[in-house]
Amino acid sequence: MEVNVLMIDDHKLIIEGYKSILSFNPHGYEIKTTQALSCESAYEIITTTTEHFDLVTIDYTMPAYPEKGIHNGSDLIPIVKKHLPNSKIMMLTTHSESLLLYNILKNHNPDGFLVKSDFDAFDLTEAFRTVLQGQQYHSVTITHLNKQLEEKVKLLDFYNRQIILLLNRGIKTKNLPEYLHLSKSAVDKRKAFIKEFFDIEKGNDEDILREARKQGFI
Repeated sequence: MEVNVLMIDDHKLIIEGYKSILSFNPHGYEIKTTQALSCESAYEIITTTTEHFDLVTIDYTMPAYPEKGIHNGSDLIPIVKKHLPNSKIMMLTTHSESLLLYNILKNHNPDGFLVKSDFDAFDLTEAFRTVLQGQQYHSVTITHLNKQLEEKVKLLDFYNRQIILLLNRGIKTKNLPEYLHLSKSAVDKRKAFIKEFFDIEKGNDEDILREARKQGFI
């Protein structure tokens, strides 16, 4: 059975590695691949192709395409779903920050979601087979994350989670409004809620991040 795969990753060696592993899969799949090395090239292929891709693999960290509002690989997922609705999607990432992974899982729900430190060649071929058969595949980190954070994050909406992630990236509070498209007063109110959520009576951004790390959010 021939399987047509679009591989989106900015490292050619990684793509070659995936191709090599999947070409020796034990399930009889013959792999045909197309590669994209940036969000821009991926966007062009996804929106103009006449080919059918059975699977699209996407690395999270990619050269951005800001003209189209694409800042990382996860921003490509809704574009794939729109233009290639019959393609399965597998997200791969080196990131392990809990809130980042949780946001991708809940906002985009890819068919396969793997943290690269979790899997070896066997796991990749199993994920490949599972997703092609119409089932979801989560690597160990994603499976544990979903169980651990499900109840906790219900109290933290999208914007509150983004505030924590942006603070963790080193973004100053005064600059948060431009990233979130919120007023300064709205950001201040949300930070007050976050402190209350983490039971921080008095403290700064580092106290928020320390408690977020302690509770497994980042």
